Amino acid sequence: MNDRAPEGRTKEGRSRAPRFLPKKNEALSVIELRALVLMTFSKGDLLLTNYTAKVKDTGEVIETTSEGEAKKFGIVDSERRYGPRLVAVGEGWVLAGLEDEIKKMETGEKRAIELPPAKAFGERDPTKLRMVPLRKFGERASELAVGDTVEVENRVGTVRFIGSGRAQVDFNHRLAGKTLIYELEVVKKLETDDEKIRALIERRFVTEGEKVKFSVEGGGGGALSIEIPEELFLLEGLQIIKRGISSDIFRFLKGIENVTFRETFARKAKAEKAEAAGREVPEQAATLPS
Repeated sequence: MNDRAPEGRTKEGRSRAPRFLPKKNEALSVIELRALVLMTFSKGDLLLTNYTAKVKDTGEVIETTSEGEAKKFGIVDSERRYGPRLVAVGEGWVLAGLEDEIKKMETGEKRAIELPPAKAFGERDPTKLRMVPLRKFGERASELAVGDTVEVENRVGTVRFIGSGRAQVDFNHRLAGKTLIYELEVVKKLETDDEKIRALIERRFVTEGEKVKFSVEGGGGGALSIEIPEELFLLEGLQIIKRGISSDIFRFLKGIENVTFRETFARKAKAEKAEAAGREVPEQAATLPS
């Protein structure tokens, strides 16, 4: 005899309160929702960050925004500008694993972030090791040394071994298989249009970006005018830099409809006087008695 109560009722005939059991996919959505709630910053936010990145096993400093730290560890690069680095959340400007942690931080917060290889530059792939005949390097073959960075068939790799007329070249990223530690601080979230424009301009100029002036005209934004100083007129890749700035401006500042770059050549009064003085000398000499 089956003494089970009908579905939805007890044995005594009373209605049973409905039970709502979470399904597997519903539980996952709750976890995802909780993660979203914990995120302080969202896609498109522009942040200024300071950090120093090291290889966990060796303590080797691979990158820093601090000139003091760069000098301390002997990795100063005279061709770069030190100071807070601009990060656009959700744009892939930094490692994905690092960006995931930044989203959960507060402005002014400092945190040590550990990134295993899977969240940094990946695991080492043995299939990316290749033996290359030395003759492929032409005149450079006799100068080749272990540790050199080389380009082979449009791929950049590191020489790991040289012998028997061949070189073993490793096409893995040099930090593949490494766990990294980032000592990171979120310095500031950029709020105003002027702050964002200034940061986006300086991001594209490796040096001297602070000399570039700009102004915004038109109600609610409209037209952005950027003045390139004369000392940057001959900067290599200037047209690419201008295109990059324009692209960034349109992406992060919705009120800007057009961007104009101005390169103004001013009359040099002193140079003209010197040139005029140079022209007068022959005329005066011609009037002297022979």
